[in-house]
Amino acid sequence: MSTDTLGCPSIAAARALAPQQRVPFFIYREPVGSVARSLLPVLATCAPWLKVGEGAVQMDERLYSVEQRSLALARTNAVLRAHGLVPGWRDESYGVSVSADEPPLARIERAAARVWGTLTFAAHLNGYVRAPGGAITHLWIARRAWNKPTDPGKLDNLVAGGVSYGQTPFRALLRECWEESGLPEATARRATPGRIVHLLRDVPEGVQNEQIYVYDLELPRGLRPHNMDGEVAEHRLLPVDEVVDLLGTEAMSTDAALVTLEFLLRRRLLPRALHEAWNAAARPLWQTPPYAWA
Repeated sequence: MSTDTLGCPSIAAARALAPQQRVPFFIYREPVGSVARSLLPVLATCAPWLKVGEGAVQMDERLYSVEQRSLALARTNAVLRAHGLVPGWRDESYGVSVSADEPPLARIERAAARVWGTLTFAAHLNGYVRAPGGAITHLWIARRAWNKPTDPGKLDNLVAGGVSYGQTPFRALLRECWEESGLPEATARRATPGRIVHLLRDVPEGVQNEQIYVYDLELPRGLRPHNMDGEVAEHRLLPVDEVVDLLGTEAMSTDAALVTLEFLLRRRLLPRALHEAWNAAARPLWQTPPYAWA
């Protein structure tokens, strides 16, 4: 492992945002997302329920219910999809909310969430293995299927999935543990929470404004995960040193790299120089205070 390379591309990528290219999106007076300025002329023609201005877009306040607001979004997103502006359509609903503590104000097609820059939630799992003496020695790393709409072929956490409308992060984790790695619910329920990673960055579809709930799960030596839904190409059990080396490259998805980094920092598995450098650089990403070396 090279300890003289302190760069971690995912830390920079997590905050690579050009806010001047977007305007805020409001429901009532709540800022729930943002849209690209280049999209405003299209919205002005296909979203009559929006007040489209140079400085913001505002949902018509006469849309009182979640159902009304969701229907308005669905109709506009169908038009945007027809124009090729919503790639990777999923037929899955995400909530539109100000925070995890607030009830959703509407539902939105998952693939359109980044177009509107709305806050989304995900659950990721660090699967790790200990040596007979108790030290954490290996992490299970997955490779995303090559036909995935986002980050195809990139290395990923053992389990990673979005939180659908009406779900909790832990319930989403239980579902994804089985679908992606064949882990039964009784095993997945032993997962313990880490911190929340917040990404706010430009992506090809728009903006990824996402809170990732991190979980850890110790797996017995000899257990081999197996994918059930076709979304994972392979699973690899890698020594911690090799995983640390991966963080200095772009082999992992940004999401997975940050979740892995959070685990390594929290478990104090990095050499001191890397711990101090990456801990300081990643400070804005954690929802709770970063862990000190000692």
